[in-house]
Amino acid sequence: MTEPDYTADGVPTFDYVRDRIENKFTTAEASTELADEAAPEDKFEEREKAGIDRLEEIRRSMRGE
Repeated sequence: MTEPDYTADGVPTFDYVRDRIENKFTTAEASTELADEAAPEDKFEEREKAGIDRLEEIRRSMRGE
């Protein structure tokens, strides 16, 4: 008995191969979109400003201000 996506000789059908390629492409495209949304530039700037502010606060406390 053969799988429905394969010929009797065990070769994958064109539709099966095309579906697999489209699925991989869609997955890669979605992963890229998620990665772009995960680290927006404004979040980086917020963290950078918070770090600079905290560093200045530590410096003031060391000077006794």
